[in-house]
Amino acid sequence: MRLSGIENNGVMTTPTARLAELNLTLPPVAAPIAAYVPAVRTGSLVFTSGQLPTVNGELPLTGKVGKDVTAEQAAELARLCALNGLAAIDALVGLNNVVRIVKVVGFVACDPSLTNHSVVVNGASQLLGDVFGEAGVHARSSVGMACLPLDAPVEIELVVEVAD
Repeated sequence: MRLSGIENNGVMTTPTARLAELNLTLPPVAAPIAAYVPAVRTGSLVFTSGQLPTVNGELPLTGKVGKDVTAEQAAELARLCALNGLAAIDALVGLNNVVRIVKVVGFVACDPSLTNHSVVVNGASQLLGDVFGEAGVHARSSVGMACLPLDAPVEIELVVEVAD
Protein backbone atom coordinates (compact mmCIF):
# COMPACT_ATOMS: atom_id res chain seq x y z
CA MET A 1 0.00 0.00 0.00
CA ARG A 2 1.52 3.30 -1.08
CA LEU A 3 1.18 6.24 1.28
CA SER A 4 -0.03 9.54 -0.08
CA GLY A 5 2.16 12.41 -1.12
CA ILE A 6 3.10 14.61 -4.01
CA GLU A 7 6.05 13.96 -6.25
CA ASN A 8 8.32 17.00 -6.34
CA ASN A 9 11.32 16.75 -8.69
CA GLY A 10 11.27 12.97 -8.44
CA VAL A 11 11.02 12.96 -4.63
CA MET A 12 7.80 12.09 -2.80
CA THR A 13 6.77 14.83 -0.40
CA THR A 14 4.75 13.74 2.65
CA PRO A 15 1.48 15.47 3.55
CA THR A 16 3.16 17.02 6.59
CA ALA A 17 6.00 18.38 4.46
CA ARG A 18 3.51 19.59 1.87
CA LEU A 19 1.60 21.55 4.54
CA ALA A 20 4.86 23.27 5.48
CA GLU A 21 5.55 24.06 1.80
CA LEU A 22 2.09 25.66 1.64
CA ASN A 23 2.85 27.68 4.81
CA LEU A 24 0.05 25.90 6.64
CA THR A 25 0.11 24.64 10.20
CA LEU A 26 -2.33 22.14 11.61
CA PRO A 27 -4.37 23.77 14.36
CA PRO A 28 -5.03 22.08 17.68
CA VAL A 29 -7.84 19.54 17.39
CA ALA A 30 -11.16 21.33 17.86
CA ALA A 31 -12.85 20.35 21.11
CA PRO A 32 -16.20 18.62 20.57
CA ILE A 33 -19.23 20.77 21.42
CA ALA A 34 -21.40 17.74 22.29
CA ALA A 35 -21.12 13.98 22.94
CA TYR A 36 -18.78 12.78 20.19
CA VAL A 37 -15.09 12.48 19.33
CA PRO A 38 -13.26 14.38 16.55
CA ALA A 39 -12.36 11.23 14.57
CA VAL A 40 -12.83 7.47 14.68
CA ARG A 41 -10.89 4.71 12.96
CA THR A 42 -12.46 1.47 11.85
CA GLY A 43 -10.24 -0.89 9.88
CA SER A 44 -8.36 1.13 7.29
CA LEU A 45 -10.80 4.07 7.32
CA VAL A 46 -10.89 7.19 9.47
CA PHE A 47 -14.12 9.19 9.68
CA THR A 48 -14.04 12.70 11.06
CA SER A 49 -16.93 14.30 12.83
CA GLY A 50 -18.28 17.41 11.15
CA GLN A 51 -15.58 20.05 11.34
CA LEU A 52 -16.51 23.70 11.72
CA PRO A 53 -14.29 26.53 10.46
CA THR A 54 -13.03 27.48 13.89
CA VAL A 55 -9.83 29.39 14.51
CA ASN A 56 -8.63 29.28 18.12
CA GLY A 57 -12.07 27.99 19.13
CA GLU A 58 -13.97 30.82 17.45
CA LEU A 59 -15.91 31.09 14.19
CA PRO A 60 -14.48 33.92 12.06
CA LEU A 61 -17.85 34.38 10.31
CA THR A 62 -21.39 33.22 11.01
CA GLY A 63 -24.64 33.23 9.12
CA LYS A 64 -26.02 32.01 5.84
CA VAL A 65 -24.05 31.77 2.60
CA GLY A 66 -25.68 33.98 0.01
CA LYS A 67 -27.07 36.29 2.67
CA ASP A 68 -24.47 37.05 5.38
CA VAL A 69 -21.42 35.34 3.87
CA THR A 70 -20.32 35.27 0.22
CA ALA A 71 -19.64 31.98 -1.56
CA GLU A 72 -15.97 33.01 -1.82
CA GLN A 73 -15.74 33.65 1.93
CA ALA A 74 -17.49 30.34 2.59
CA ALA A 75 -14.98 28.52 0.34
CA GLU A 76 -12.18 29.87 2.56
CA LEU A 77 -14.15 28.67 5.60
CA ALA A 78 -14.49 25.21 4.00
CA ARG A 79 -10.70 25.21 3.63
CA LEU A 80 -10.43 25.88 7.38
CA CYS A 81 -12.86 23.03 8.05
CA ALA A 82 -10.69 20.66 6.02
CA LEU A 83 -7.58 21.82 7.85
CA ASN A 84 -9.35 21.15 11.17
CA GLY A 85 -10.30 17.70 9.86
CA LEU A 86 -6.68 16.98 8.97
CA ALA A 87 -5.69 17.97 12.51
CA ALA A 88 -8.18 15.43 13.91
CA ILE A 89 -6.82 12.73 11.59
CA ASP A 90 -3.23 13.61 12.47
CA ALA A 91 -3.97 13.35 16.20
CA LEU A 92 -5.60 9.94 15.75
CA VAL A 93 -3.33 8.14 13.25
CA GLY A 94 -0.71 10.59 11.95
CA LEU A 95 -1.26 12.53 8.74
CA ASN A 96 1.58 10.78 6.92
CA ASN A 97 -0.31 7.47 7.32
CA VAL A 98 -3.10 8.66 5.04
CA VAL A 99 -3.21 6.61 1.85
CA ARG A 100 -5.96 8.64 0.16
CA ILE A 101 -8.90 10.93 0.74
CA VAL A 102 -11.97 8.80 0.06
CA LYS A 103 -14.94 11.14 0.57
CA VAL A 104 -15.74 14.71 1.51
CA VAL A 105 -19.20 15.73 2.68
CA GLY A 106 -19.86 19.46 2.77
CA PHE A 107 -22.82 21.09 4.49
CA VAL A 108 -23.56 24.69 3.55
CA ALA A 109 -25.91 26.81 5.66
CA CYS A 110 -27.46 28.96 3.00
CA ASP A 111 -30.15 31.22 1.76
CA PRO A 112 -32.71 29.05 -0.11
CA SER A 113 -31.79 30.74 -3.39
CA LEU A 114 -28.14 29.58 -3.23
CA THR A 115 -27.42 26.93 -5.84
CA ASN A 116 -23.61 26.92 -5.99
CA HIS A 117 -22.92 24.76 -2.93
CA SER A 118 -20.20 23.00 -4.89
CA VAL A 119 -18.20 26.23 -5.21
CA VAL A 120 -18.17 26.53 -1.42
CA VAL A 121 -17.07 22.94 -0.81
CA ASN A 122 -14.35 23.34 -3.45
CA GLY A 123 -12.40 25.22 -0.76
CA ALA A 124 -12.00 21.94 1.12
CA SER A 125 -11.44 19.83 -2.00
CA GLN A 126 -8.74 22.13 -3.33
CA LEU A 127 -6.85 22.10 -0.02
CA LEU A 128 -6.91 18.30 0.01
CA GLY A 129 -5.61 18.21 -3.56
CA ASP A 130 -2.85 20.66 -2.67
CA VAL A 131 -1.76 18.54 0.29
CA PHE A 132 -2.24 15.00 -1.08
CA GLY A 133 -1.93 15.36 -4.85
CA GLU A 134 -3.60 12.48 -6.73
CA ALA A 135 -4.34 10.78 -3.40
CA GLY A 136 -6.48 13.82 -2.55
CA VAL A 137 -8.94 13.20 -5.40
CA HIS A 138 -12.17 12.07 -3.73
CA ALA A 139 -15.89 11.43 -3.99
CA ARG A 140 -17.95 14.32 -2.62
CA SER A 141 -21.37 15.58 -1.62
CA SER A 142 -22.33 19.25 -1.24
CA VAL A 143 -25.60 19.84 0.59
CA GLY A 144 -27.50 23.02 1.44
CA MET A 145 -28.84 23.27 4.99
CA ALA A 146 -31.17 25.63 6.85
CA CYS A 147 -28.79 25.91 9.81
CA LEU A 148 -25.54 24.46 11.16
CA PRO A 149 -24.15 24.29 14.73
CA LEU A 150 -23.19 27.66 16.24
CA ASP A 151 -24.59 29.38 13.10
CA ALA A 152 -21.53 28.22 11.13
CA PRO A 153 -21.79 28.84 7.38
CA VAL A 154 -20.14 25.52 6.48
CA GLU A 155 -19.24 22.15 7.99
CA ILE A 156 -17.05 19.44 6.44
CA GLU A 157 -16.69 15.71 7.11
CA LEU A 158 -13.79 13.64 5.79
CA VAL A 159 -13.36 9.92 5.20
CA VAL A 160 -9.78 8.81 4.59
CA GLU A 161 -8.03 5.52 4.00
CA VAL A 162 -4.97 4.93 6.18
CA ALA A 163 -2.12 2.44 6.16
CA ASP A 164 -2.58 -0.70 8.26
